[in-house]
Amino acid sequence: MFDGADTVVLYEELAFQDVLPVLWRVSPGLLEPDIAAGLAERNLQVLQAWDAMEEHGPIEKPDESNPYAADILRLERKMNLLLDLVGQILAANRPRPATASVRFNALGAVWRGTAPLPEAGAQGVLEVHLHDCLAQPLRLPGRVTNVTPDGNVKARFIPLGEAVADLIEKMAFRRHRRQIAGTRTSVRLTRPNTER
Repeated sequence: MFDGADTVVLYEELAFQDVLPVLWRVSPGLLEPDIAAGLAERNLQVLQAWDAMEEHGPIEKPDESNPYAADILRLERKMNLLLDLVGQILAANRPRPATASVRFNALGAVWRGTAPLPEAGAQGVLEVHLHDCLAQPLRLPGRVTNVTPDGNVKARFIPLGEAVADLIEKMAFRRHRRQIAGTRTSVRLTRPNTER
């Protein structure tokens, strides 16, 4: 579905792409304002938690000017191990939907659906489980705009709120930046050394 070679874009905006547990839940109509506000608040909390858990760059070596840098690095590694264990326990006790290729931003999403596929025009909520350690999924309300015969589903979201949209844009940007850095690193590693 996605080759990952180029910039990941959806609705002409940078998008976040991964293979994650996703589920489309059909809803009978437009969400009431109170329900939409509650979803936005929970989405904000999920995104903030995901952001806090994400590493924002490689740590090459501890800062030698800080006498506690090595201790902090060890604590961080232990916390990551603890988070992974909690995630495994949560995943075992709360079954997640099947994983699928998903690309999304604040405007919409496209994912590989499973039968029964939603129909174009169906309203609902896309649930995206961002991490095993997060008990709640990201819940993105919208309308299905297209379903292909091979199972790709495309949806357009209702406005998610400025704070949620900003965090999703930051997620997409960070992922894009990491992909570029990874591409540069792999090019350097595969380039033959011609200097002698």
